[in-house]
Amino acid sequence: MAKKSWLERNKKKSETVKKFATLRAELKAKGDYAALSKLPKNASPVRVVNRCKFSGRRRGYLRKYGCSRLTFREAALNGLIPGVIKASW
Repeated sequence: MAKKSWLERNKKKSETVKKFATLRAELKAKGDYAALSKLPKNASPVRVVNRCKFSGRRRGYLRKYGCSRLTFREAALNGLIPGVIKASW
């Protein structure tokens, strides 16, 4: 499990991104990069990290399922993800 502070920091970043999304879009359309650089750093969507919904892990994240590879494997082996079966050849 990731530290609670990392999860909260990421939540705060995503809220900041939502808050400044329209303003960023307007400034980008105008091409006003000077004003764009004066916005907070965390207003950029690039700074938000994809994290596992269950464990908070950021590495090995599977976008399609919204969880890390470890959590995905556990859930798949327990039959919690419909349509996913273990491959064998």
